[in-house]
Amino acid sequence: MAKRVSVDKWLFTVTLLLVFIGLIMVFSASAVMAKERFGSPYGFLLRQMAWAGAGLAAMIVIMHIDYRKYRRASVVFTFLGFTSLLLIAVFLFRDSHNTHRWIKLGGFSLQPSELAKPAIIFYLAYFLESRWQQITDWKNVLLPAAAPVILFALLIVKEPDLGTAIACLAISAAVLFVAGMNMKYLGYAFAASLLPLYFLVVRVPWRWARMQAFLDPFKDPQGKGFHIIQSMIAVSTGGLTGLGLMEGKQKLFYLPEPHTDFIFAVTAEELGLWGSLLVVTLFGIFLYRGIRTALRTDDMFGKFLATGFTAMVVVQALFNISVVLAMMPAKGIPLPFISYGGSSLFITLASVGVLLNITQQTD
Repeated sequence: MAKRVSVDKWLFTVTLLLVFIGLIMVFSASAVMAKERFGSPYGFLLRQMAWAGAGLAAMIVIMHIDYRKYRRASVVFTFLGFTSLLLIAVFLFRDSHNTHRWIKLGGFSLQPSELAKPAIIFYLAYFLESRWQQITDWKNVLLPAAAPVILFALLIVKEPDLGTAIACLAISAAVLFVAGMNMKYLGYAFAASLLPLYFLVVRVPWRWARMQAFLDPFKDPQGKGFHIIQSMIAVSTGGLTGLGLMEGKQKLFYLPEPHTDFIFAVTAEELGLWGSLLVVTLFGIFLYRGIRTALRTDDMFGKFLATGFTAMVVVQALFNISVVLAMMPAKGIPLPFISYGGSSLFITLASVGVLLNITQQTD
């Protein structure tokens, strides 16, 4: 049996540093916008601080709860069913910017797709724990494991939010890989996804426009390629040391959503290459400590949870930074811990709480 040790201080410290950097950059990226929208430059910052406080409190509480208590069908399937209901209920609410991604009640809002990620991870960990040795049985193991993932992905695509759906699939692939899934099945899944991706990307005008802008943003610099070009300008302008905190120019109504999707571009412009490398290094340390936790955990349920939650953070960070650096088409995925967004920050911190508890149970 695994012995109880102290929490992983590296993982805990890295998480705190990323949240702290996020609060600073949210204020820097949103102050002008908040002044115009709310009459105060602190509008977005105060909301993010409230969510950060709640998220850190949840993380600290959860990291003291033995993760093995979640190894119950009543817990896993209640979470899975509740998330499914929310992913369906979101379509009953008024759309925002032609999307159905948010459930808004009064001043409270929740993005159900954020809950889908930990729900998938808990389900896969629970389902595969006793079946990973039969992982080659595609009919009785792989298909039942993949079914809720595919259902969630379809509902999220319908919102529409293709980026988050792809992130859910990538997280699931990481867990299945650690469980011993033969890579040929991943190849089959990729081949099977090509036709749906064709209809979801090429045959959807606004997604195809994004793809064309990604392939050649300078073909239409004032139209489709404007945002990508502005992001590259922000990153290149920062140089080694940056223009200085609050001194960035691209956030002044050039970059779209500078406090959410493109906050890394603001970071690169104001803190330069060294500041950007600091953020990337912190995510690298998070990845290393997460993998280390998974490798040091003999309990398969804990191993799959550690893999999933590590992948949840790192995959989203990789997607977000790649979009900012024009290495991927725009996907609308936030940078974990740093981008403005209450439900994303809270759920990510709560998930890290589970990961931190697993670090206390390793051999």
